Amino acid sequence: MRLALIRVLVTLTLLAGTVYVSWRWLFSVNWEYWWIAVPLVLAETYTLVDAVLFGLTVWRLKRRGEPPPPPEDATVDVFITTYDEPVEMVTATAVAALDIRHPHRTWVLDDGDRPEMRAAAERLGVGYLTRSEDWRDRPRHAKAGNLNNALFQTEGEFLLILDADQIPDPAILDRTLGYFRDPRVALVQTPQWFTNVTESDPLGSQAPLFYGPIQQGKDGWNAAFFCGSNAVLRREALMQLGLVGYVRETHQAVQQALATASRLVARTLRRARRDGDPAGEVLVDVQQAVAGARRALAGGEPLAEVTGAFQRRLRELSRELVGADLQAIQADLGEIAELGMEQDQETGLVVVDEAALDRLAEREWSPLGAIASVAELLRSVDVDRGDEAQPMMPMATVSVTEDMATCMRLHGLGWRSVYHHEVLAHGLAPEDLRTMLQQRLRWSQGTLQVLLRENPLVQRGLTWGQRLMYLATMWSYLSGFAAVVFLVAPVLYLCFGVLPVEAFGLQFLSFFIPYMVLNQLLFAVVGYGVRTWRGHQYSLALFPLWIRACVTAAANVWFGRPLGFVVTPKTGVRGRQPFPWRLVLPQLVAVTALVVACVVGVVRLWTGAASSTIGTAVNVAWVAYDLLVMSVIFQAARYRAPGRDEELVS
Repeated sequence: MRLALIRVLVTLTLLAGTVYVSWRWLFSVNWEYWWIAVPLVLAETYTLVDAVLFGLTVWRLKRRGEPPPPPEDATVDVFITTYDEPVEMVTATAVAALDIRHPHRTWVLDDGDRPEMRAAAERLGVGYLTRSEDWRDRPRHAKAGNLNNALFQTEGEFLLILDADQIPDPAILDRTLGYFRDPRVALVQTPQWFTNVTESDPLGSQAPLFYGPIQQGKDGWNAAFFCGSNAVLRREALMQLGLVGYVRETHQAVQQALATASRLVARTLRRARRDGDPAGEVLVDVQQAVAGARRALAGGEPLAEVTGAFQRRLRELSRELVGADLQAIQADLGEIAELGMEQDQETGLVVVDEAALDRLAEREWSPLGAIASVAELLRSVDVDRGDEAQPMMPMATVSVTEDMATCMRLHGLGWRSVYHHEVLAHGLAPEDLRTMLQQRLRWSQGTLQVLLRENPLVQRGLTWGQRLMYLATMWSYLSGFAAVVFLVAPVLYLCFGVLPVEAFGLQFLSFFIPYMVLNQLLFAVVGYGVRTWRGHQYSLALFPLWIRACVTAAANVWFGRPLGFVVTPKTGVRGRQPFPWRLVLPQLVAVTALVVACVVGVVRLWTGAASSTIGTAVNVAWVAYDLLVMSVIFQAARYRAPGRDEELVS
């Protein structure tokens, strides 16, 4: 019944939104002020697309019942990933992991290679893994590299991945392994829940909308994705992913080598024909061999067979050219003999005069070297991936967050995922604004890196539902640019009378209000019993961070500028601290401008400088809403976590 109501509201919301945005584009854009009118209608179009993606997400809201019983013989490795977290914290997680009821082996994956962490693991009797020497002076790939290193040193059929602070429930495997009775399930994700968050949750850490309706909706499209922790994965699926990735990358390297070879041969052939070199005609056969190899690869023929046949053909053509080359060499020797030469009386060596050297320099030698270069291009393809610590990387390394890209690739190979909506581990959230901003920046940068490098809309193997579900998450991180427009537009109207919309009267309200009311009603029904307000606030209040994430991710992907990787601290600043003005300066400027604009707008209406009462009222209400939403960032800046009991980390 509830799902039917949600679908009705989705349909009505999208219809109302489409009507409103169409009206805005066709009839209400004030082209006199196009420089703000166009960005505003673009921002409204962005929010409509966001509403469409949200509506599609909850269209298939999936509520799973009791999980199947776990396979009795399933072997499991529990991975606790750590870099520089306190040893006591990791130890507490390891002790809880040892209490998991289903038989398993617990491992501490210490990327910090700390002697004290190794000693603590040995004392507890859990496995301890760190990077081997193979990783020295090679890319480390942060947490993804840590997991990839451990994958090749362990044997469990399934992997439970936990962050250093995530205390697992003893039943976590009993409640998740049963889904793997379906041989196509590669991942079971459970919620992340935090014990050090107050009831008001000013930092917005719990994310109940995401770890609830959104993940359940994605689950309905077989697109629930890996969130980095509190998840169980099938080793076979990850290994297949690593192997397929290795073959795909080697395939691409060979294709690039063949493309380069094609250009090299074409250039040499043009020169040989220009100079009338008959031996150069053999290069026509080389061209055909290169083209045939490229077609065979595109047709899906095995890489080893294609490259082997191509190399054999090159050897045959080289032998043909050698005979022609010998004749050319003999002719050259005869030509040299006819040149003016004399013998040096001291050394006895034959000296060729300057004129003879000039004539030899002008001569073009045979194209045999071109064939040798083509063969060398293919031999130079690094099948061992010497630039990496290990040839296969099952966990994706294309972004600073490994989870989404890995799961998207698994879905592309036809594997299934499950979202089990039951809290089975309790962790620690950021405890101050600075730490929270570091965490959100890393998440958004990683997601946008995936969008720019592996756009889900063009990935093979994904269904259209899966493509849109991944896009929905990526799309949400573009909201910073729309937020700036929504903050600037009312300021311009109230202070300067700049009207981006030609109709701010009853006509505008008749189109806008139904869309707004239906949209809010949809969120209320979807999030019934769930605190969703913090999520709404932070989508606007963190606009500087979202813009920074877009700019830095694009600079990294397009220009190779480093992002760095910051591990989210698990403990925050304690006690009284100065207000972090620098962290909220953009929001402070925006709030000041909004307040001033509201006062100026009311004064202009009072004095008759502004003629539209409805226009002023709409924009004052708009400002009031923006101020209410933006207030969360200042609550977060003042927030200090209360003293935490020892039981929260034990």
